[in-house]
Amino acid sequence: MAPERVATVREIMMKGPVTLECDDILDVADDVMELGRVRHLPVQENGRVVGVLSQRDLFHSALVKVLGFKHREQKDLMRTIRVRDVMSHPVITILPNESVKNAARLMMEKQIGCLPVVEGENLVGLVTETDILRYFVEH
Repeated sequence: MAPERVATVREIMMKGPVTLECDDILDVADDVMELGRVRHLPVQENGRVVGVLSQRDLFHSALVKVLGFKHREQKDLMRTIRVRDVMSHPVITILPNESVKNAARLMMEKQIGCLPVVEGENLVGLVTETDILRYFVEH
């Protein structure tokens, strides 16, 4: 009996994800997430992945909603906050040749929803909880 083939992160990751820069402002990030219907964006500085901005980070930074600010006032405030101030860091990454099972284990242990996929210092993809769930449902 042949050994079971191990699926790798490279096979399920989203290649070439949209990224942000540390000095981008939050309203840009909010617009990118809303338009692209994405929940996680890798953050780069000088070509290296240094963090991840998630919808949760945006919600936490937008406590202004709780304080009763109107939508326009929220957007105005978001224009004063940089991505670096609210992103999750240090960033936890994974290599493309790691197994899907290892990626799932790492996300569970670290309680995170995505892993930037790197080769050397280059971002090559992004793997999310949804990617992993889809893989296990389909296989």
